[in-house]
Amino acid sequence: MAASNGQRTLTMAQAISEAMASEMERDESVFVMGEDIGSYGGIFGATAGLLDRFGPERVIDTPISEAGFIGTALGAAAEGMRPIAELMFVDFFGVAMDQIYNHLAKNTYMSNGNVRLPVVIPTAIGGGYSDGAQHSQCLYATFAHVPGLKVVVPSNAYDAKGLMIEAIRDDNPVLYLFHKGIMGLAWMSYFEGATTQVPEESYTVPFGQARVVRPGSDVTIVTLSQMVHKAQLAAEDLAGRGVSAEILDLRTLVPLDRDAVLTSVAKTRRLLIADEDYLSFGLSGEIAAIVAEHLDTLHMEAPVRRLAVPDVPIPYSRPLEQAVIPQVTDIVAAVEELVGSRVTA
Repeated sequence: MAASNGQRTLTMAQAISEAMASEMERDESVFVMGEDIGSYGGIFGATAGLLDRFGPERVIDTPISEAGFIGTALGAAAEGMRPIAELMFVDFFGVAMDQIYNHLAKNTYMSNGNVRLPVVIPTAIGGGYSDGAQHSQCLYATFAHVPGLKVVVPSNAYDAKGLMIEAIRDDNPVLYLFHKGIMGLAWMSYFEGATTQVPEESYTVPFGQARVVRPGSDVTIVTLSQMVHKAQLAAEDLAGRGVSAEILDLRTLVPLDRDAVLTSVAKTRRLLIADEDYLSFGLSGEIAAIVAEHLDTLHMEAPVRRLAVPDVPIPYSRPLEQAVIPQVTDIVAAVEELVGSRVTA
């Protein structure tokens, strides 16, 4: 935590932990469970300090048993509790897939609304630090594809706190995906723009409201998570080349702020989607489809362009990893190509 001119700043990890603590103070039904979330404070710092403050009955370290503790969270939620069940890496969701896809996502629907499942699953996403194919994926589109789950992907500390409080108070299951590369961890280089001023008081950031990070007039860059910070660096570079880029941070995929995308694209008439998830059947395709479905009212100067991870596992080799995950220079090059291209009849 840092303070300057009476304003304090928090890392994303600190903001998430503070959000959990404030809701645990407010509501005794909120508790946290997961692997290394107690004395270790979470591998990525999202639960730091909670064990000392709330004790082992409300901050529960679990064995390596994702299906077991997510199933436990589901049962506790059905009985009126509000569990936060941290899944250490999103890549591990497969071992708890039945609990997430077939039970959390569907039991409210199948019970005709008689069972509410207010479970939050915080989990770490993203690569860029050579952790290999099974620890470096984003996968948010995988969850967004399934009806019944809400999907949250913050890009900075202010949003991280407000979205976490909103997630805990929501009566539906929420996947809360934080990128390791913007958590502000001392042992990992990160984009410092993710560390922001955060109010001490409790507040929420509503789901389904994208944020214009930077206004522009020549091209819209739709993005989220760590890619917001890469897009900002790219926009600064592009401004020096006479190109004005508008950056839209989606903040949540479910619900998705379609109107914000269409409003921005109507203004700039060019669209780049910059994404760290896989290219095929993912977020970039969904955003492109939303624009395509409105071409009767939108006038585009250039075809939609997508930047995402090609359909290969994330390499361990750092040069190869850097090659497959979109970088600042890739965004700059894609925008320059967009500005130079035209829609042809």
